[in-house]
Amino acid sequence: RVRNECPDAAIILMSDQVNCLTAGAKVCGDHKPLLYCATKENSETIAETARKAGCSLAVKGKTLGETAEISEQLQKAGLKDLVLDTGARTVRAAFEDQVAIRRASTKHRYKALGFPTISFTCEMTQDPLLETMIASVLVAKYAGIIVLSDLQGDTLFPLLLERLNIFTDPQRPMVVKEDIYPINGPDENSPVLITCNFSLTYFIVSGEVEASKVPSWLLIKDTEGLSVLTAWAAGKFSADLIGAFVKKSNIEDRIKHRNLIIPGYLASTKGELEEELPDWKIQIGPREASHIPPFLRDWQAEV
Repeated sequence: RVRNECPDAAIILMSDQVNCLTAGAKVCGDHKPLLYCATKENSETIAETARKAGCSLAVKGKTLGETAEISEQLQKAGLKDLVLDTGARTVRAAFEDQVAIRRASTKHRYKALGFPTISFTCEMTQDPLLETMIASVLVAKYAGIIVLSDLQGDTLFPLLLERLNIFTDPQRPMVVKEDIYPINGPDENSPVLITCNFSLTYFIVSGEVEASKVPSWLLIKDTEGLSVLTAWAAGKFSADLIGAFVKKSNIEDRIKHRNLIIPGYLASTKGELEEELPDWKIQIGPREASHIPPFLRDWQAEV
């Protein structure tokens, strides 16, 4: 059922019975689930199941040392796609094990622990808020897979955002693609706004446009991840570049009017933009994103 209704979902098959895991792996077919789990008692039989099914295999010991021991045995048996579970079900123990595994595998090149880890925060507490807090610790230190008791937006989104912020190259700005973004189902009479491709600016501006309930076209100009004023000061959001982008974007094919709303902080470029885009009316938008909704509700195209 999960395979049919959620074809992109990752599947973890959990059972103490090897024959159940074998049957489950056959049903999943090409989805290749994670088999959970190999223990000291069943490692030999479950290893054969994982090998035949071509699936990843979780390794669980009662301690970190036992987990490493089982991992070594499975590697000798020819299995290389393993996931480690040290059995820790308290915050302190899980944290300490994650750090120990990372140090042993990276600093000391200990191959038995050189695999991703899995943590079950769903088994550490019954409090959803506390579970999310524990998960946030393990996102940073250094769990590869975190199993939650439920997937709710108010708990999942902060964890995904944390992961995004941690595992991002700080030397590369977070950007969105240069493009035309339709918001609220715009048509040929909808307003056209333009801003930079710094991701924070995009998400704030697009969020306010969406909140306005006004169908709009949002043009995103590549400024190499710089904010509006920074990009303007660096010469990456100047009138000539904006004019060239507007022409190249072919937004004219989607609208009847010729009105372009620019960020309020670029008011000084209005005259230059009118020279670059002689057929367009340049309108100065709000300086603050929070003022966008009332601005759009009162917006009228200039003839």
